Amino acid sequence: MDDDTLQMTMLFDFFGDLLSEKQREYFDLYHNEDLSLSEIAEKAGISRQGVYDIIARAERTLKEIERKTGVVRRWRETREGLDKAGSLASELLRLAGSDSEVSALASRLVVTLEGIMRG
Repeated sequence: MDDDTLQMTMLFDFFGDLLSEKQREYFDLYHNEDLSLSEIAEKAGISRQGVYDIIARAERTLKEIERKTGVVRRWRETREGLDKAGSLASELLRLAGSDSEVSALASRLVVTLEGIMRG
């Protein structure tokens, strides 16, 4: 999956409910179900251009919402920070060695971070 497709999929996951029903349906068929514009048009009984226009409008809307809110950007930054914190906590656990108090705290930190990452 290329970066643009991944970004659009993430925007849809976060903000898809803000689109119209048709925008959600066509966007999902195109980006997530990998149907072509022609296949969607045939299924919907409209022109290929009509499908394209609806999907393009949905994409613009999703990008504009992200531009205004920054929710997906902040979510990605948080995930990256949690990944780094998890790696550091694992390294701390490894370095704690025989110090049972430090080892116990490091272990709790690793478990806590893993729980946050799983959602």
